[in-house]
Amino acid sequence: MKFTGTDSYVATDDLQMAVDAAVTLQRPLLIKGEPGTGKTLLAEEVASSLGLKLIQWHIKSTTKAQQGLYEYDAVSRLRDSQLGVDRVHDIGNYIKKGKLWEAFDADERVVLLIDEIDKADIEFPNDLLVEIDRMQFYVYETGETITARQRPIVIITSNNEKELPDAFLRRCFFHYISFPDRATMQKIVDVHYPDIKNTLVAEAMDIFFQIRDVPGLKKKPSTSELIDWLKLLMADDISEDVLKNRDATSAIPPLYGALLKNEQDVHMLERLAFMARRENR
Repeated sequence: MKFTGTDSYVATDDLQMAVDAAVTLQRPLLIKGEPGTGKTLLAEEVASSLGLKLIQWHIKSTTKAQQGLYEYDAVSRLRDSQLGVDRVHDIGNYIKKGKLWEAFDADERVVLLIDEIDKADIEFPNDLLVEIDRMQFYVYETGETITARQRPIVIITSNNEKELPDAFLRRCFFHYISFPDRATMQKIVDVHYPDIKNTLVAEAMDIFFQIRDVPGLKKKPSTSELIDWLKLLMADDISEDVLKNRDATSAIPPLYGALLKNEQDVHMLERLAFMARRENR
């Protein structure tokens, strides 16, 4: 099984090799990179490319590792016992399968996405070490051991909000998605907007990369934000001439809200524009 990207996802050679290496080693693929570089989308495209089902576990700050295995609803069972409900005699009726159990229980191989693992508590990755390594876990309430029928392809994403434990990192194959260079970005744009004017893309990317090069930005615009910006430029029928002939001392580009996401960065560009105007007097 080789991943070569898809018609809707541009995967670099390094990324393709990382996916194949993780599959060969039977280890989770840990993906890091700037927000908006397609980390989550990678799992969807791997599943699509290989013809496999995708199971997604999106992590929140309140998520516990146990929820990925199963949850036992003792309160419901107690209530049913008080009401004399027949189903109370089978404890399995009160066990809710988690995403790992769902992946382990699948008849065919699946892709399991553990998305933004760094959002959870620092102990979260350690709590999954054995289960991900051995591909099995024990259900104390029923006394059964759940073992994966087919070893899933596990893809884990992180935005580097927290450092992950060394013991967890040792069990993963790591790949950092570097920010696309201009040639790769052109391919990504072509995938999303095959009929867009090349001249418009060229001018837009000039501005996009200039903004990314501004030192001190709190949040640099990402790939997904460039795609959104281009969509707006086309929707508003803004020509490449508007971008090309834009006064270098003007504050910010048109429809900047697709690129800049906080007021600090907007104010910074406005200050730079003000300084440029003073120098040109």
